[in-house]
Amino acid sequence: MVFVTLGSQDKQFLRLVKEVDKLVKEKVITDEVIVQAGVTKLDTNRIKILDYIDVSDFQKYMNESDYIIAHGGVGSILDAMKLGKKIIAVPREAKYDEIANDHQKQIIAEFAKKRYIIGCKDVKDLRNAILKVKSFKPNKYVSNNDNFVAMVDNFIQNNI
Repeated sequence: MVFVTLGSQDKQFLRLVKEVDKLVKEKVITDEVIVQAGVTKLDTNRIKILDYIDVSDFQKYMNESDYIIAHGGVGSILDAMKLGKKIIAVPREAKYDEIANDHQKQIIAEFAKKRYIIGCKDVKDLRNAILKVKSFKPNKYVSNNDNFVAMVDNFIQNNI
């Protein structure tokens, strides 16, 4: 099963959900897909779309997934990393009114550089990321909260 999480943003991320649906239609993704979509809506019968889910269901889907496709939110990425999951991250973009600014691009680039995730620069990169995910061996996440929070805070302060 593939779990797609769009976080709890008050803005849609329809580009990602449409791309996932398209890749299921084209059989690039052959597993069941469950999407935690928040405010994003799409009428399809190829993937299961849930609005908001409670914490226990969220954890269940994270645990049961073969890999996770996430927006570039730090919380979503860290939750998956803590579970040792393979993660593909796709940034929301300001030019599509999916987020206020493009900080998710930089966050994804940093995590990908450290080989914690497969980072996409754009939704169009998702197909290639899915083709790589089975053989991808992410670096093991070791919690170092104080240093990590300082690194993210420093990054945000210097790039936003």
